[in-house]
Amino acid sequence: MLQPGSLSYIAGPVVAVVVMVLLALFMRWAFGTGRSGSTRRRPVPSDDGLLTRVATLSRRESALAFRAVLSDAGIRSTVRCPSPHRADVLVFPEDAARAREIAASFPAA
Repeated sequence: MLQPGSLSYIAGPVVAVVVMVLLALFMRWAFGTGRSGSTRRRPVPSDDGLLTRVATLSRRESALAFRAVLSDAGIRSTVRCPSPHRADVLVFPEDAARAREIAASFPAA
C-alpha cells in the first residue's frame, strides 16, 4: 500500500512531464523545416495545380483584358499575380491550345 508521503506521488507526474517534453522535441525534429531561425520568405510555388499557364503579362489590367477575350471565346480562365509586375493567365488543359492561339493574336501578350 502507498503511503501519502511516499516518493511515488511525485515520480508519476515527473515521468509524465519528461515523456511529454521528449515527445515534443521529437515531433519538432521530425516535422521541422530543417532550418533554424528561418526569416527568409518562402518561394512562390510554381505548381499551377489543374490549370495551365497560357500567358504571362506585365500588367494586371492587360491580363484581365485577355481574360475577357478568352471568356468571349467560351474559355474559362483565371488571373494570378505572383509579383507586382507579373500576371499569369491560367486555363484548364483542354482549353490551352485554343487559348494559346488567341494569345498569339492578343496585342499585349
